[in-house]
Amino acid sequence: MEKRELTIKDIPVQDRPRERLIKFGPEALSNSELLAIIIRTGTKSENALSISNRLIAQNKGLEFLSSCTIQELSQIKGIGNAKAAQLKAAIELGKRLRNYRNDKIISINSPKDAAEIVMEDMRYFKKEHFRVIFLNTKNIVIDVKDLSIGNLNSSIVHPREVYSEAIKKSSASIIVLHNHPSGDPTPSQEDVNITRRLIEAGKIIGIDLLDHIIIGDGSFISLKEKGII
Repeated sequence: MEKRELTIKDIPVQDRPRERLIKFGPEALSNSELLAIIIRTGTKSENALSISNRLIAQNKGLEFLSSCTIQELSQIKGIGNAKAAQLKAAIELGKRLRNYRNDKIISINSPKDAAEIVMEDMRYFKKEHFRVIFLNTKNIVIDVKDLSIGNLNSSIVHPREVYSEAIKKSSASIIVLHNHPSGDPTPSQEDVNITRRLIEAGKIIGIDLLDHIIIGDGSFISLKEKGII
């Protein structure tokens, strides 16, 4: 007789992910259990918890969920379009909550302050994103905006695009940031060249470039701290 895969209902009530979350809170659950709650249902051959365990084991944990596309996720056995959409929606809400500030005044006093604003978002990008933090005269954040999405090797940035946005937002100064998809934030010669072009343009316009920060996988390098700015 063919062995039947256990369904969530076959698991004792006290051990089911949803019931454990209600009783103990979400922090008590593993990543697989949290994913199983979002996925909700399994297939005829595999329950939701088993699918979640396999998804994490085969795809290097939660990093894959953050960076993959709907199409990539839906091709995984047991997921499909509906579950892929549910998972990506949950991940996106997590990102937005991480960045939500409820109009809180954010002041940049160090490269770390700037890097922390974008780290959990930019560290997982597969392409280079060039982002600008616009500041007022007191180094308080006015806005944060993506200005360029490049290929895996370079992000094409023109000073005109950067400073036209800064002028529109009445910025006193800016901090530019971009990620290295490799995870290594070591600046390239191109990074240095772009920085110097932006510094010169800023001097002419009267808007200071305070720093250029390169985001890696959980780490960053400030070109100001490196003495390039």
